Amino acid sequence: MTKNVLITGGSRGIGLGIARALAKGGCNLAINGVREAKNVALALKELQGLGAKKVIYCQGNIAVPKEREKIVTEVLEAFGQLHVLVNNAGVGPLKRLDVLETTEESYDRVMDINLKGPFFLTQKVADHMIQYKEKNTENVPCIINISSISATTASISRGEYCLSKAGLSMMTQLFATKLGEYGIPVYEVRPGVIETDMTAKVLQKYQEMINKGLMLQSRIGSPEDVGQAVLALVEGKFPYSTGQVIMVDGGLTIPRL
Repeated sequence: MTKNVLITGGSRGIGLGIARALAKGGCNLAINGVREAKNVALALKELQGLGAKKVIYCQGNIAVPKEREKIVTEVLEAFGQLHVLVNNAGVGPLKRLDVLETTEESYDRVMDINLKGPFFLTQKVADHMIQYKEKNTENVPCIINISSISATTASISRGEYCLSKAGLSMMTQLFATKLGEYGIPVYEVRPGVIETDMTAKVLQKYQEMINKGLMLQSRIGSPEDVGQAVLALVEGKFPYSTGQVIMVDGGLTIPRL
């Protein structure tokens, strides 16, 4: 059965890497983003060419309640059912500031998009999935949260980002606990250093650290690396692992002497 998937922030970066992998897997894709539709047209066309059966674009900011409602409504109108939610959308601070200098404005912006938005979007989608699951047993829905090694690795120049990802990690456990009684798994995929727009300005720094042994696999990760992990979850390859963290970090977080 073809799965219908909503990917927030799915038109570029890690989100697009996930979308590419799921397109090759033959999923129907609802791509969410804040850019105008004309600016993501090439990405949508690419996904169709990779094998996605149907691709739609749902413009909207997940931090805004009315826009979350609009996104879910558009997905259900297009597909009828939603089988998979991938909470990928996220931002870093507009300006990296020391934890002693971070502003409330920056804190609120990052937390609203990275944590509050996904929390209430998941709440709404979960209600739909519960109703779907009661009537359909052959296609198990799931929720996948894309966090970051920043959930457990402190970075004092972007404290608000670290807090948002730590919160997203706990959010995974909370929804996994609640939805367990309905047989709906919830997973966390935790990327390490991935080459995206967000890391573009510090890639040289990371590459120098990698050359000195920062991680076990001596390369920067790609969005496609994350996409392959998400595809495995969507395909049900981890049926007995709800609430668990799938690391995609090249061995960066393994403690070493």
